[in-house]
Amino acid sequence: MIRLEVFGDAERMVSVAQWLDASEDVTRVRLVEAMPPGHAVVAAVVHARAVDGVMGRLRGHGVSEEDMTLTREEVLGQSTVAGSEAGLVWEDVLGMASRNARPFARYIAFMLVAGVVGGYGVLDANAILIVGAMAISPDLLPITAVGVGLVDRRIGLAARALVTLLIGMTLAAGAACASTSLQDLFGVIPSDFDFDATVVGTLTDVSNETIVVALAAGIAGMLALETRASSGVGVAVSVTTIPAAAYLGVAAGLGEADQARGAVGVLAANVAMLVVGAAGTLALQRLIARRAAGGRRWTIFGGQR
Repeated sequence: MIRLEVFGDAERMVSVAQWLDASEDVTRVRLVEAMPPGHAVVAAVVHARAVDGVMGRLRGHGVSEEDMTLTREEVLGQSTVAGSEAGLVWEDVLGMASRNARPFARYIAFMLVAGVVGGYGVLDANAILIVGAMAISPDLLPITAVGVGLVDRRIGLAARALVTLLIGMTLAAGAACASTSLQDLFGVIPSDFDFDATVVGTLTDVSNETIVVALAAGIAGMLALETRASSGVGVAVSVTTIPAAAYLGVAAGLGEADQARGAVGVLAANVAMLVVGAAGTLALQRLIARRAAGGRRWTIFGGQR
């Protein structure tokens, strides 16, 4: 359920409440007085399919971004509203992408830790450590943000998210490299370590499996982000990035230039296909939503859309 609140001067809010009440996709419209005197708040429940149109019309009528708030609420029990299932809300997707496109300190810390854990997983041939590194990595967030930026033709957003992703991958590989170099310096790397026998295989060649798995992971990642299930699916997405980044770091730490170059190619191919899968999924959803909206006649603000 999407809840909308609009704040402003009382006279304008009366008009907004009337406009919202005229829409068949808006229910439970309420108008209450607010502080300071002469101001009011309009609250309503908006169907997911209508959110973007409602927000656009509100902006067109002079309501500022600061005076509008959208909240997604989980409805407990069986819903009695037909077609009340979650839908694609572009305002929500764009807001998440804007937040995920910047390299916050927590993101950087997670990527560093993922690189260290992944590096140990490669060196010790330990699948549990590799899976742990994938669970730690938040690389799904900037990947999907790149896809949102491309679909909405927001080049600045896509560029920021891509830089954030590259920073994260570089830090993960760098952490694995530094950890490996220290272990090599103190002679604690297993004497029988063999790149060809690592638990992640030889990540130096791009295959059809590389392309298909990364593409599928990008699709799953975008769908998961929209449904707030990204924490679980993020592990599946990171299977295409963190092992390659850790492998790259270990190869660089041991001075294996050929192995490192091959890992860079695999990592780049994986990232590219993740973005293609995420952007393609979002573009298809947006197209379907727009066609569905075009086939309906619903009233907003007293007019036909």
